[in-house]
Amino acid sequence: MDGSQTEGPAAAGPVLPPSLCDAVDVLRDRPLVVTELAGGLTNRNYKVVTPDGAYVVRISGPGTGALAIDRNDEYRNSVIAAGTGVGAPVHAYVPDQSALVIGFIEGRTFDDGDFGRPGVLDRVAASCRQLHDGPRFVNDFDMFEIQAGYLRVVLEHGYRLPDDYLEHLPAVERIRGALGPRTEPTVACNNDLLAGNFIDDGDAVRIIDYEYSGNNDACFELGNIWSECHLTLDQLEHLVTAYYGRRLANKVARARLQGLMGQYGWTLWASIQEATSLLDFEFWPWGMEKYERAVATFLGPELDRLIDTVQRAD
Repeated sequence: MDGSQTEGPAAAGPVLPPSLCDAVDVLRDRPLVVTELAGGLTNRNYKVVTPDGAYVVRISGPGTGALAIDRNDEYRNSVIAAGTGVGAPVHAYVPDQSALVIGFIEGRTFDDGDFGRPGVLDRVAASCRQLHDGPRFVNDFDMFEIQAGYLRVVLEHGYRLPDDYLEHLPAVERIRGALGPRTEPTVACNNDLLAGNFIDDGDAVRIIDYEYSGNNDACFELGNIWSECHLTLDQLEHLVTAYYGRRLANKVARARLQGLMGQYGWTLWASIQEATSLLDFEFWPWGMEKYERAVATFLGPELDRLIDTVQRAD
């Protein structure tokens, strides 16, 4: 949940621990110009300029294990994504300091409005295909399992939960059952593609931040983009059609339902973050915006149609 290459105000003072710089070849014994990057919701991110190049240093916050983040998997998947040409090059991983060092990608970091510009959805679809067509990641990601795990954490610790959250679990099982008969082969997915994780380098749309990466249904990737980037339904259909090369009503419905599951699951992510994060961010309103959109679909007339359409052959 980071969009980590948007520059904010310059950080004052030495923000990188000397022990970290000593552990990283590209930072050791070099003059550094450090700027904090805005947008991270689980980490502190810094742009570090040296005489040899520019890098992003990501330092993880404590307690992110409850968010289903495995930093070793993230590192290994980041290396795989870099090898496809979609991700940023990976320069170092320092696990004892919870730090990852990648190349800084020069370019335009997207915001939600960029998806309305001509050609952007087609280029995003192409980048997703490039990532998905590459080698598999080292782990799997299934939002149905992630959501259930988040719910256990929230209930066990007494974290904040929308009053009617549990009432929608039967609908979740209906959706899971509808997706199951036409199970898709999983591919290497980022699984967290909010707008700030896309960077246009002038030639291609690059994809950063592999905290939640894992092998998953491609339609989760597309549906999560729709949800996180606030695409219209027409834009979602365009994205799905560009990805598959032709219009497939069942894939559009599948992306909608997977995006719905993202909204329902990330609501709990926000609850855990509100209770545990040290970052200055309003996590609960962020999560409730997703939850309210999810409830509108759970209770609205479209759910039955989507469940019927997703089981069609085309």
